[in-house]
Amino acid sequence: MLIDFHTHCFPEKIAAAAIEKLSFVSGGLEYHTDGTVSGLKNLMEKENVDISVVLNIATNAKQQKNVNDFAAKINQNENLVAFGSVFPFSEDVFDELERIKELGLKGVKLHPDYQGFNADDKRLFPIYKKISSLGLITVFHAGFDYGFPPPYGATPEKMAVALKHFETPVIAAHWGGINCCEGVLEHLCGRNIFFDTSFGYSMLPKYYAEKIIEKHGTDKILFGTDTPWHTAGMEKRLLGTLGLLEEDMAKITHLNAKKLLGI
Repeated sequence: MLIDFHTHCFPEKIAAAAIEKLSFVSGGLEYHTDGTVSGLKNLMEKENVDISVVLNIATNAKQQKNVNDFAAKINQNENLVAFGSVFPFSEDVFDELERIKELGLKGVKLHPDYQGFNADDKRLFPIYKKISSLGLITVFHAGFDYGFPPPYGATPEKMAVALKHFETPVIAAHWGGINCCEGVLEHLCGRNIFFDTSFGYSMLPKYYAEKIIEKHGTDKILFGTDTPWHTAGMEKRLLGTLGLLEEDMAKITHLNAKKLLGI
């Protein structure tokens, strides 16, 4: 079984424009779907992915309700699990978190660089507490983002501070932080935080992947791709070079995700 814990898609009306814009601002990243739900499902079938977690981001206050309605619609697909999002500085952020829970969404995605905050900003701590009170999972984009200049909002040092204010599972995407390997090893490995493997292939040196697994173990690592930017086959190539035991590979590819999602 293969569960991809980090994918993206967009409403059909805006998918083409959204994916072209994201590719352009990130330096011309190649994409492997057309950005739609059906495009994601087609790639899942091609790559033998059984379940995908779809991560949505509200980049402003006006977006968040539409983003979460779209996530609820995605959830009508039996092989897709969509997370919602809130814009941290919206006036109704707490009400929208309640609505995310009512919609049956299992978690939220936060992207400090797209949403204009630092993970260790004390203004976010009440939001983290509310997320925890609702029993929601939180996925952070972590580390660099190729569409933005530094400084970045979710470096390992900042994530370590944020983590203190959660009582529910937190996932630092991209192996704990794109281009932040030393920081991940120093500040996050061994702590009560999940990493996903998204965007690791050709971006994360094998040396650091081995060191992160050695120090963090495999109980809190989730397979992810960042589709449409990477595919399952790409990320499996990296994992296949790490000398993992079969039981550890099973944890990463599906067992940890099943437990976290309650499926």
